[in-house]
Amino acid sequence: MTHRGWPRAFARTLLGLALIGAGTSHLTTLRQDFQAQVPAWLPLDKDFVVLASGVVEIGLGAALLALPRQRVTVGWVVAAFFVAIFPGNISQYLTRTDAFGLNTDQARLTRLFFQPLLVLWALWSTGAWPGPRAGGR
Repeated sequence: MTHRGWPRAFARTLLGLALIGAGTSHLTTLRQDFQAQVPAWLPLDKDFVVLASGVVEIGLGAALLALPRQRVTVGWVVAAFFVAIFPGNISQYLTRTDAFGLNTDQARLTRLFFQPLLVLWALWSTGAWPGPRAGGR
């Protein structure tokens, strides 16, 4: 990694650690808060969705940290994951469900604007987007 590549590597590492932390909280301390985000229209048990998505988050975080040669592919998968879970955030807003300290409509609405930033973070930090990667990185 060149000295110019460290911001992306740092951002990718931070995202990987954040995903591992969030995934772990799915399985432990924030399990009920995450259940509040599972849309009622989803025909699956809420606890199963929370546990499964937690395991996926841990795996994605670990992949960001441990698979540098596959980072572009992992970046696209992480971005797709963030898109896939966005309906849960929308559901929390529309149903006015309190969770994660988001106990006002304004707080829940503001949170919606952060999901696209997570998608961009995943793509940028892995070199998946925008544009070609310099030097084959």
